[in-house]
Amino acid sequence: MQTHTLEKALKHYFGYDTFRPGQRQIVEQALQNRDLLIVMPTGGGKSLCFQLPALLKPGLTVVVSPLISLMQDQVDALHDNGIGATFLNSSLNSWQVRHREEAILNGKSKLLYVAPERLVSERFLPFLDLVKHQIGINSFAIDEAHCVSEWGHDFRPEYRQLRILRKRYPDTPIMALTATATERVRKDIIEQLTLHEPNIHIASFNRKNLYYEVRPKHKNSYTELLWEIKQAKGAGIVYCLSRKGVDELAFKLQKDAIKALPYHAGLTDEERAENQTRFIRDDVQVMVATIAFGMGINKPDVRFVVHYDLPRNLESYYQESGRAGRDGEPSRCVIYFSFGDIKKIEWGIDQKPDEQEQMIARQQLRRVIDYAEGTECRRTMQLSYFGEYFAGNCGNCDNCCSPKPVEDWTIEAMKFLSCVARCKEKFGINHIIDVLRGSRGQKVLQNKHDELSTYGIGKDKTAEEWKNLARSLLNQGLLEQTTDGYAVLKLNALSWEVMRRQRSVSIAIPKKETTTLAETNLKKAGFELLFDRLRQLRKQIADEHSVPPYVIFHDSTLKLMAQVQPQSLAEFGEISGVGARKLEQYGEIFLAEIQAYRQEQGLAVAKSTTPNTTQLITWEYYEQGLSIEEIAQKRNLQPSTIWGHLAELIGMGKIVDLDRIIDPERQQLIVKAIKEVGVTNALKPIYEYLDEKVNYGEIRLVISFMRQGIL
Repeated sequence: MQTHTLEKALKHYFGYDTFRPGQRQIVEQALQNRDLLIVMPTGGGKSLCFQLPALLKPGLTVVVSPLISLMQDQVDALHDNGIGATFLNSSLNSWQVRHREEAILNGKSKLLYVAPERLVSERFLPFLDLVKHQIGINSFAIDEAHCVSEWGHDFRPEYRQLRILRKRYPDTPIMALTATATERVRKDIIEQLTLHEPNIHIASFNRKNLYYEVRPKHKNSYTELLWEIKQAKGAGIVYCLSRKGVDELAFKLQKDAIKALPYHAGLTDEERAENQTRFIRDDVQVMVATIAFGMGINKPDVRFVVHYDLPRNLESYYQESGRAGRDGEPSRCVIYFSFGDIKKIEWGIDQKPDEQEQMIARQQLRRVIDYAEGTECRRTMQLSYFGEYFAGNCGNCDNCCSPKPVEDWTIEAMKFLSCVARCKEKFGINHIIDVLRGSRGQKVLQNKHDELSTYGIGKDKTAEEWKNLARSLLNQGLLEQTTDGYAVLKLNALSWEVMRRQRSVSIAIPKKETTTLAETNLKKAGFELLFDRLRQLRKQIADEHSVPPYVIFHDSTLKLMAQVQPQSLAEFGEISGVGARKLEQYGEIFLAEIQAYRQEQGLAVAKSTTPNTTQLITWEYYEQGLSIEEIAQKRNLQPSTIWGHLAELIGMGKIVDLDRIIDPERQQLIVKAIKEVGVTNALKPIYEYLDEKVNYGEIRLVISFMRQGIL
């Protein structure tokens, strides 16, 4: 398929003008029926990689998804774009399942979402055979594919059974998708799903729009958190280690007038589902949760993710923090760090029955502690975990925005690396530090490391200073660490360059004083007034259709509307995120809101000589004798929008009984104010002159009558 045809399909179905990085190549290869492994961070656009090919190929695409809520969200979003899609899961009764299966066999759906357990069940596989025979299966898309691997952070045994798909449907291509996967997990996914020479796409793990910060947890941390939430523009998630912590924090936030709800495994299924729905639909601002919440949450406008307790491992942290800013807008990710949290996590690790699991979990915890205490660029530390090199100085983390002093530690690095070499590369950080600082500990003496030339040569530095150096050497790639559960230090070629004085080493030195939360000066840009109004309008429409607000439009699309302020349906259709279906459904309603705003601000408004559909609907209700408020309620619109419709209809020659809508004395008051102020192209000066005792809609209507020469 030609590139311009793909672009045309992208705009028609999803409203986007261009593909995100990597998407076009993936779609082209999917259309060639190749097996694919896609590792793309949250917010990178994984779903489109299988949704667009599904629409362009004959037959059905079967999507394996682990969560009911994720299926529902994605199907709702597809329906809102006019795309045939459905799901089959335990939320449906037997009649609903049969009805949907019939619709699939009749070719009414292009995508079917199903859980792995159902997909491999004895009852469902024969139905898939029937689908294959009647309409064809063009591909399987395995979402959250890291669940296949026991090395992944969220292993699910039922995912292992998906290898049956290759045996049963050997010629049907498989696309595996995940947001996080180390090299070991990627190999396991390919092996377990029996992917045939798959094209592997690994997008950068660098989420440029996310600001990362680690703060010390102290007695004023709750006050900091409360301030952060109140300043935030939009929704957020706060993670806690325990159910008790979730309940206590949610209760405190509620007491401080924050719309917050808890989410953890101790709640009933109904309570969790209700709380999640209210969060997704913007009925509450904050979800306070354990890690039981989040996987597959398709909410793009999360503006902040706070870990009020230390996360258990870096892979989970990347996944959880990545729920912020999926729409590409600036968002914040904050960890509150205390040594008390380390003890809690270590206790949990000790409860694991398997020693190998304990060992891996302790190693993962050490990496999190290194991250929290580290003075390097946060991105450098995160990305190195996934095998991606980043030069540092991202300009969007606390360590880069408020850098610690940098010092030359080449001599100390030579001492440290030399000690690793003399200990035969068989020990971890703590043991090397013990040797350098001349410890008389049992392990040092047993191994006769008190006889080494490096014994005691580092007494001039504290253990914490040596740890800071070790973390920096690892993050800069000047030293390596085994990943088999035992964090043993290993030298590499760069290590030897340092020891031969061929490479210098500079490290950031932690500040002695911990800084308090710096208040951010949030200036409200002019367009944000309109953005707020468009968000309110979107919420009303979403509630009317019983879908999350982002299904109507993403925040990024609303911001473009507020910036561009389109004046016609043609201009509205050019906005990124506005496809053919959304233009037809919502174009006139959102245009009316934009025009109402522009008139209030004294900005030029495009004039029309013929009523559009939404204006005519308002007119019909008016002629039935309904009041402004009644029309607004029936149409699920703001009264200001209805006032605007009537003002525009008057300008088009429609006859409106002004006395029926505005008391005559009130009319004269407004007329007098208009004449005193001497303007009719801006409503705000008139509104302020009248001490805000009348509304903008009344002023608009009176001005429309004056322009017609009636008043």
